[in-house]
Amino acid sequence: MHIVTTLRRMVCAACLLAVPLAHAERLKDLASIQGVRQNQLIGYGLVVGLDGSGDQTTQTPFTVQSVISMLSGLGVNLPPATTLQLKNVAAVVVTASLPSFAQPGQTLDITVSSIGNAKSLRGGTLMMTPLKGADGQVYGIGQGSIVVSGAGAAAPGAKAQINHLSVGRISGGATVERTVASSLQQGDAIFLELNESDFSTAALVVEALNKRFGNDTAAAQDGRVIKVNAPRGNDERVAFLGALQNLTVKPAQGSAKIILNARTGSIVMNQAVTLESCAVAHGNLSVVVNTESTASQPGALSGGQTVVVQNSKVEITKEPGQVLLLKAGAVLADVVKALNAIGATPQDLLAILQAMKASGALHAELEII
Repeated sequence: MHIVTTLRRMVCAACLLAVPLAHAERLKDLASIQGVRQNQLIGYGLVVGLDGSGDQTTQTPFTVQSVISMLSGLGVNLPPATTLQLKNVAAVVVTASLPSFAQPGQTLDITVSSIGNAKSLRGGTLMMTPLKGADGQVYGIGQGSIVVSGAGAAAPGAKAQINHLSVGRISGGATVERTVASSLQQGDAIFLELNESDFSTAALVVEALNKRFGNDTAAAQDGRVIKVNAPRGNDERVAFLGALQNLTVKPAQGSAKIILNARTGSIVMNQAVTLESCAVAHGNLSVVVNTESTASQPGALSGGQTVVVQNSKVEITKEPGQVLLLKAGAVLADVVKALNAIGATPQDLLAILQAMKASGALHAELEII
């Protein structure tokens, strides 16, 4: 009797291991609130104070024009025929992300990238640069000393460089000057947007919200958007959204998918990938052509000339093909183990998986990037 009970426990444990468990996730990790988003900012500016590593003005005339315009704005008027030879100035593009609900006076981290031929931005200072949004309005002002996480040195015939020197960062280098209007406090409802469209997950989220906050609280608009009735008061709505985002939901299992990178040979499969019974044959045929150049010397006093002779050698190598039987219902671990058993390289796997998909034996979506 004891043996039978032990066997039953072992069978139950094996069944639990065979079935993939659905892990609960917070709603803030599955969906975002419509209207709560970042906005990208961009600006054009000048970096000064470089140690001779700035733009070569003969090849970047816009740097000289920017310097002249900046000096004119500061009350310095140069003669029209003045030719500037600048080595310590670089033209740059400044980018930043304006977070939701940002208020004037807050600071932002900014990235400074060279657009000319400056060798390095290390040690430079960004001049005051307006940062504009997609609507052309100025939402921030950037300025400060640039931090470049790299170093480099050069000498005639030699050069050494660590990391990238033409891009730097300024922590808290921009100040917010304008807020972005938000529609979050308007109306009786908010809208959740799932990170990935899935009707099953949308239904599960609606069910969890109605169970937690009462019936008719949420309703799915489609496979991505969910309408949620929310309190109108600011304090009540903020508290409601905080509780909503921390609600845990078990999302539906995603579709079987295989991602193939044809350039690098990388292949990533999720646990939902399965196979029908199929046979895979694998064999390699390689052709190598090797050409060597040798000099043919004429005999003494023969009056001949030295001639370069091309000696070509062709080798054809064919490895014995292997046929492997893959059983139906194989999971991801079995697929990887079986394909590795026949010695398939990542590039071979691209062709093998495409052929298995075409034959109907592979139950997964192939996405080539």
